[in-house]
Amino acid sequence: MTSSHPVSSSDSSTNGNPRRKILSAAVGAILLETGFQSVEKAALGSLVEMLQSVIIEIGRSSRNFTEIAYRTEPVVADIQLAIAEMGINVDSIQSYAKRPTRIAISTPGQQMETKPNCILQVGDKKPHPSHIPDYLPPFPDTHTYCFSHTYKQPVTEYEAIREKSAQQKRDIERALTKFATKTNESLNLFMVEDKEFSLISVKPNYHAYLDALMPRDQVFMEDEEYEAKSRKKRKQRGEENGETADNFTTITISPYRDSNSGTVLNSSIRTESRF
Repeated sequence: MTSSHPVSSSDSSTNGNPRRKILSAAVGAILLETGFQSVEKAALGSLVEMLQSVIIEIGRSSRNFTEIAYRTEPVVADIQLAIAEMGINVDSIQSYAKRPTRIAISTPGQQMETKPNCILQVGDKKPHPSHIPDYLPPFPDTHTYCFSHTYKQPVTEYEAIREKSAQQKRDIERALTKFATKTNESLNLFMVEDKEFSLISVKPNYHAYLDALMPRDQVFMEDEEYEAKSRKKRKQRGEENGETADNFTTITISPYRDSNSGTVLNSSIRTESRF
């Protein structure tokens, strides 16, 4: 059993959509002109869908003709071409619009959007200036567009600056120490596997006093490092061959001069080997 209701120009199958409401009113007016007194809800929905599909197709075709002509807004010629492409006679539309039995549809009223009242209001609302019409909405609260700094004021107190500088220095030292322990050889302070309490291992230098007494320049630092590495390699090769570090040979040339004439009498070469 199907239900039917009287055809009315204000009937709507979907109350939430204003476009569907206007299309339903237009379909109802056409049905009244044709002679129908009632319509089923399913039939009304189908007719509204058909009318909406025709309007969408006309708009889509009009947009295509507009873009083909390198325009952004359609003109009357674009709409006429779209209607003619769908097989509708354009001249018959004018005569149909001027028919005597036409039922006028009331203009839908504009529903004003009701905004909830603001519970918290800061300051007084400003009135509109002379160049702004009165029908426009009022200005929002003053605190929504007032100027405010988005950064903190710099600290100028001596104690705070010194404390911040010391904290940055400690952080830098801690970061460098952690980096050195992870990239170089390290020793654990406790007998654990993790490196939470690791210390930087110091390379022993048996002749540190010589490095402190000998003057050096930064330019020759690389040469000295290269010589130290070469000396270390020679020492390792000597240990592999069975020699010790104290194995060296001293050559001494001792000239003897005459005390009266100053001539060289003889020369002796003394070679000493010590192990």
